[in-house]
Amino acid sequence: MEISRRNLIRNAVAAGGLAAAATALPGVLRSAASADAAPSTTLGATFATGPAGAGGYRSVIRASGEPHRARTGLGILGDAGRAARRQGLISFVQLSDIHIVDAQSPLRLEWTDRLDDPSPLPATGLFTSSYRPQEMLTGQVADSMVRAINRIGSGPVTGQPFALAIQTGDNSDNSQLNEVRWNITTLNGGPVRFDSGNLGSWEGVADSSVATYDPAYWHPHGNPAGKPVDHPRSEYGFPVVPGLLDAARRPFTAEGLQIPWYSVFGNHDGLAQGNFPASTLQLNLIALGALKVVSPPLGLDPGQLLEDLTTDPAAVLTGLLSGVSNAGVRVVTPDLNRRLLTRKQIVEQHFLLGGAPFGHGFTSTNRQQGTAYYSFDRGRVRFVVLDTVNPNGYSDGSLDPTQFAWLTALLAQSADRIVLVFSHHTSDTMGNPLIATGGSLEPRVTGAKVLDALLATPSVVAWINGHTHRNKVTPRPRPGGGGLWEITTASHIDWPQQARIVEVADNQDGTLSLFTTMVDHTGPASAGAGTESAERLAGLARELAANDWHDHGAGLGTPEDRNVELLVANPLA
Repeated sequence: MEISRRNLIRNAVAAGGLAAAATALPGVLRSAASADAAPSTTLGATFATGPAGAGGYRSVIRASGEPHRARTGLGILGDAGRAARRQGLISFVQLSDIHIVDAQSPLRLEWTDRLDDPSPLPATGLFTSSYRPQEMLTGQVADSMVRAINRIGSGPVTGQPFALAIQTGDNSDNSQLNEVRWNITTLNGGPVRFDSGNLGSWEGVADSSVATYDPAYWHPHGNPAGKPVDHPRSEYGFPVVPGLLDAARRPFTAEGLQIPWYSVFGNHDGLAQGNFPASTLQLNLIALGALKVVSPPLGLDPGQLLEDLTTDPAAVLTGLLSGVSNAGVRVVTPDLNRRLLTRKQIVEQHFLLGGAPFGHGFTSTNRQQGTAYYSFDRGRVRFVVLDTVNPNGYSDGSLDPTQFAWLTALLAQSADRIVLVFSHHTSDTMGNPLIATGGSLEPRVTGAKVLDALLATPSVVAWINGHTHRNKVTPRPRPGGGGLWEITTASHIDWPQQARIVEVADNQDGTLSLFTTMVDHTGPASAGAGTESAERLAGLARELAANDWHDHGAGLGTPEDRNVELLVANPLA
């Protein structure tokens, strides 16, 4: 089993020349975006990267929108007159991989990121998600996505008002109390401050402290006197953004979704750094501690580090913090709000912080038993939410046998519903059979078997998920004809920072159309980005994500993975 980019260890503001670039690129609008003029959906306009400047750094510009493309990969063909007859059944919004990050936490392993920097040696691809230059702005991005959803309000095809929103896991980044509460508060609305430890100053790898300055990281305030320019600036053209770290920590009032929202459990919600059991006492003590590793010891062997972290991550971190290895370590202000939560405790937070619906989908059974799977109905549509996180560790997922039995029984009772299944992991990333010693010895259920169960149930028309940080829509045919669509949506933290609208429409001809439409948050393009407000900071975060040297734009997917009409048989016809 591998360990990757988005799971830590599993497998400027630069407006100069923007107007000229906009006239030179095909399909690009001539006017720069502002937060107040954001498009309603990507059908009208979206964002793209402009021409490469110094070091390859690209600004973000407004581009023309994308129409829906009909996809018939399941062999289902609607007739040409369906648009005049169709009736909207429901519309909702999927948010995925929001990754609210406490970027100052001692438990973050940013120092492993450089092991996959471009160099004469081939990158392993194992460590590239442990640090991102935009990670201090995840809260502002989440709030700006909420504002976009509220502004849109209804499905662009059917006109159906949004019934709900659902976030499909990795809602927090490190299963810490403060991250979980920041996530819930941002979606509920209210005062929020994405800051921890010393509330008077930034204490992390991005600041310009002389004692622990490391040029491997982007330092938005510039390099201290006598220290070299950091690599992101010297090699990739990153800007200096004075005051960014204070602006990122500045309190503001989150708008909050104007519709009910539901929550799905992801591996970064249930595991420390998305890979390690959060109940480990040593990891919790490190998260609550006063020492943070900033730089690794010289001569670190990536292969050995991977093996050691896989075997005993707490021992690796404890050894580095001891000073024996000559790793770079800094003192930070301890914060009890960084404590790691169990799954049951995270479920409880969704009840304690209020909002609609009460518990955000989690039930009294979930609350009592510490489980995180449930279902609910909206009219003729049944929503089935799975918990695909393997609590024994590793980023890949699977189901426990009890949950799989619950799923199969529920599917057997769903012949009179149109069924949509939600999870964090995709079917292809549910290959984790790990069983902890001392626990249940029953084998866990992997993705292929779950997909077979869904395909054996004609009422299931879609499986909606995230995890890969990539837009992708995959037909999953049934033996004998028809099938379901697997709809995977990109993340808020990496380019292109999009959410997805899903509309279910009855074509009155024995078929359904599932329309999916991508949503850009209200942060502006580079010409309007800055530090003056949360929305401008979100625009800057999008620009930084577009220039992350470990992200090569794969998250956008192809046009057939974004704004599409997916034809599927109507199980109720």
